[in-house]
Amino acid sequence: MGLPRLVCAFLLAACCCCPRVAGVPGEAEQPAPELVEVEVGSTALLKCGLSQSQGNLSHVDWFSVHKEKRTLIFRVRQGQGQSEPGEYEQRLSLQDRGATLALTQVTPQDERIFLCQGKRPRSQEYRIQLRVYKAPEEPNIQVNPLGIPVNSKEPEEVATCVGRNGYPIPQVIWYKNGRPLKEEKNRVHIQSSQTVESSGLYTLQSILKAQLVKEDKDAQFYCELNYRLPSGNHMKESREVTVPVFYPTEKVWLEVEPVGMLKEGDRVEIRCLADGNPPPHFSISKQNPSTREAEEETTNDNGVLVLEPARKEHSGRYECQGLDLDTMISLLSEPQELLVNYVSDVRVSPAAPEREEGGSLTLTCEAESSQDLEFQWLREETGQVLERGPVLQLHDLKREAGGGYRCVASVPSIPGLNRTQLVNVAIFGPPWMAFKERKVRVKENMVLNLSCEASGHPRPTISWNVNGTASEQDQDPQRVLSTLNVLVTPELLETGVECTASNDLGKNTSVLFLELVNLTTLTPDSNTTTGLSTSTASLAREQGCRKLPEPESRGVVIVAVIVCILVLAVLGAVLYFLYKKGKLPCRRSGKQEMERNTSI
Repeated sequence: MGLPRLVCAFLLAACCCCPRVAGVPGEAEQPAPELVEVEVGSTALLKCGLSQSQGNLSHVDWFSVHKEKRTLIFRVRQGQGQSEPGEYEQRLSLQDRGATLALTQVTPQDERIFLCQGKRPRSQEYRIQLRVYKAPEEPNIQVNPLGIPVNSKEPEEVATCVGRNGYPIPQVIWYKNGRPLKEEKNRVHIQSSQTVESSGLYTLQSILKAQLVKEDKDAQFYCELNYRLPSGNHMKESREVTVPVFYPTEKVWLEVEPVGMLKEGDRVEIRCLADGNPPPHFSISKQNPSTREAEEETTNDNGVLVLEPARKEHSGRYECQGLDLDTMISLLSEPQELLVNYVSDVRVSPAAPEREEGGSLTLTCEAESSQDLEFQWLREETGQVLERGPVLQLHDLKREAGGGYRCVASVPSIPGLNRTQLVNVAIFGPPWMAFKERKVRVKENMVLNLSCEASGHPRPTISWNVNGTASEQDQDPQRVLSTLNVLVTPELLETGVECTASNDLGKNTSVLFLELVNLTTLTPDSNTTTGLSTSTASLAREQGCRKLPEPESRGVVIVAVIVCILVLAVLGAVLYFLYKKGKLPCRRSGKQEMERNTSI
């Protein structure tokens, strides 16, 4: 009895170690199935591994094995295939002379064992394990919009990662600042779940929970999906996200923009900043220079104090107060001095200077500023710098010295910070005319726009010796411009026009001589204000003031030219015709005829 028991034990152990066909108990031992890997939607080629030398492939049955149940799906008889009714009826076909069964449009449900079984000379079978894969979609990550307080006693939700439509279920790995996160008691917890879609694909959802600290306020989190395809292992990463981290305020301070030296007219913003999140409620106050007490300033909706335009009165001592609404703790910033640099209004003395010709004058310029000032004097009409300094000395005054002088007070260290003041110097004297005589080219019966300019102190008035519409305009306190609209008549051509400027100290006269020019078009000339353009006047001079052809004359000339051209063309055609007919001898034949007559 000992030997039989030993043999039975050996055989039993050998049978337990050998693989068997799943779902087919009691069959003989079979080798491990062949592995075929395909992606969802592609075609799986199931090659029957039975020996072809015995003609086994001429009579083969194909089965699918699912949940230990074998189902006939395809028959091969004499090299011809026939699908069995069922889920594979429309997706199976034979290839490679019947040695391969092609399964199209593979789905996750097709992941199972397929076997082919031959009938002659004895029953044989060959098993194939089909593995199906599908890459998941790009992982979608959503951060916790409510944020995480640093004083939380348990891990709080940081973000959720979702990977849709993968097969089989992918693996997820979480990262913070490029480093993988692992489960850590009371610090990091990763909770994952999966859902089977109607297509048989999986949707994975993973939630990262963690306890964060203040230093994690800028931490970058993302998730990674690891999955396998027939081509090997792959992975997909989500975008990086930052979760709001809440921590108490420890410090409050002021910030001023723009940075650097400020000046009147600038737009200045004063804002409070804090190192807490969320920031506390801010208020900005300025110290009253009289009472030395802080007075709250009015800020905009963002809590920013805007000074626009900044003035010297805005200079002072500012501080910020931050109130944490959760803890009701109030913090004060360090006070900060704000200086708005300025230049006061410039004062010139004397304010309305008057002098006789040949006299002297001293002009003095004064201004205040928060910085060192520089002064300079400029001639208003020309912009010429006359003096650098607050005092301008004018000696032996001439009539031409009258007019505007400008004092400029500036701060060299702050570009753009300056103030100016204009003063007009009046020189007593009779009127002075811009010109004594002037020729004006005119056309009879046209309306002229004449001008006459005079200066003097006291301010002169201008009158004309002819009737017309006159108007005056002050150019400056001592200079006036008068314009006159008048019709050109034969009498006016004979007498000309006079303008007379007068004041309490005398009078002066300018004469405008009218010269008749017979031009078709007259336009105002900026140099003579006569209504004759510069180009037309130049043309008149070139023609010696001869009369230009009227539009009708020009038309006659053009027609005559065209007729001449046509006559020449007809004459040329007639000559060419006579030459071709031999009626008109050429020069060469005429010369030969002359030589022949001479020899005779």
